[in-house]
Amino acid sequence: MPYTQNDRPQILEGLQTEQQIEIRKFQKEDIRSVVGINRICLPENYPDQFFLGLHYHAPDAFIVAESKGEDELCGYIMCRIERGLSSFGKLPTKKGHIVSVAVKPECRNQGIGSALIEAAMEGMVEYGASEFFLEVRETNKDAISVYENLGFEIKRTLKGYYRDGEDALLMVKKHQPEE
Repeated sequence: MPYTQNDRPQILEGLQTEQQIEIRKFQKEDIRSVVGINRICLPENYPDQFFLGLHYHAPDAFIVAESKGEDELCGYIMCRIERGLSSFGKLPTKKGHIVSVAVKPECRNQGIGSALIEAAMEGMVEYGASEFFLEVRETNKDAISVYENLGFEIKRTLKGYYRDGEDALLMVKKHQPEE
């Protein structure tokens, strides 16, 4: 279900959940909830200003999932746009970097993470990204599976990438424009 860039939130129906989930752009008022989800779900925690800085530079690629029944956020994704050599050739290009994505444990396995990633990729394309990349813990098999199902491929292992010394997998995907 595509995310539209006209600021209208999208209600996801047909997910494996009994509640309605709204996929929408992050708003500054969401910062406490997003930081809370980050702290619950990930060992990599960031200060508020990091989140707000990413939102400032790429607001169309900072997306949240809100449970409409409880008016509570259940997940987020934040991204940035970078310039560099293509992962699929030797030419310079704009790349969409998925910096952080998290879904609360009680909201997982319902398609919310995939919906967030798809919406963020559409947002990154609006900024000219022709490919996407992310780093994921080598032991995070569930996340790796989600990324592979969305067409990401493992490019290489980044040894000792995380602060605790764990390796990361660099995963990449080329944007396939719809015809």
